[in-house]
Amino acid sequence: MQVQDVDLRLLRVFVTIVECGGLSAAESRLNIGRSTISAHLSDLEIRLGVKLCKRGRSGFELTEPGRITYQASLELLQQCEAFANTIAGSKQQLSGRVTIAIIDTLVSDPRCKVADAIAALKSKSDNIQFDLYVCEAREVETAVANGRSLLGIGVSRHQIRGLDYTPLHNETNYLYCAERHPLFTCAEQDISRLLASAEVISSNYLRDKERRNDGLNYQNSAIAYHDEGIAHLILTGKFIGYLPEHYANYWVDKGLFKAILPAKYSYQIPLMLITSNQHTNTPLAQAMIKQIKRSHAIN
Repeated sequence: MQVQDVDLRLLRVFVTIVECGGLSAAESRLNIGRSTISAHLSDLEIRLGVKLCKRGRSGFELTEPGRITYQASLELLQQCEAFANTIAGSKQQLSGRVTIAIIDTLVSDPRCKVADAIAALKSKSDNIQFDLYVCEAREVETAVANGRSLLGIGVSRHQIRGLDYTPLHNETNYLYCAERHPLFTCAEQDISRLLASAEVISSNYLRDKERRNDGLNYQNSAIAYHDEGIAHLILTGKFIGYLPEHYANYWVDKGLFKAILPAKYSYQIPLMLITSNQHTNTPLAQAMIKQIKRSHAIN
């Protein structure tokens, strides 16, 4: 088949569906209804002559042709993006799309200068489209590795080969309880006893993704997948959990949260700029990376 404009539009819809994990989840990203998304997917399947996915009550699942099409779509869309950026670069213009994958809650960290970097680059050109995706830490690295995102701002336990990691600053996480929890107002001599029975929120979204050997009670009766979910559960007064200091300070300042033995229950995670040499060889990419480093006072 010859690839036409309509095919590129359909392939972008398909890639978004896969990234979101289904049609319903893709509605907000695409800003169109599920019935329209389904029609676009069906049109693409007809154009390609293959069944791309299984969808129904059992959930969303790619077929083998669907997995192949997804990878080929990523490569094709990246080549289109590179072509546009190269042509813009030949005109000595900053033009194109900057995609950034970033972990959540960093907007509350005054040391995070992503907004300053975007503002500085925006002031240099009105022909740049900025796409920001807030996602889980592992997804940040994956998005950069496969070229879906030009760069990532996140953390990493096990650095992926082929990616470059530039430390920006450390993020400190403390163990918090809410005002309705017994630990909030207990006497110092009672902290150890109450900690022994306090339920700690387990999270698949913890910055370091590993259960710490802190001797606390992880019963998995409460699980969260984002820092916001952890905060909701802490606010119940029934659970305690780790949060980044900059994010928890909102409730600490209101007298709703309290750090529990901060000298003992804390850990630091390095926040990093994550890039890939394979996808950052355009003038626009280099300008964005340079601006991120400059905004964070990195040479």
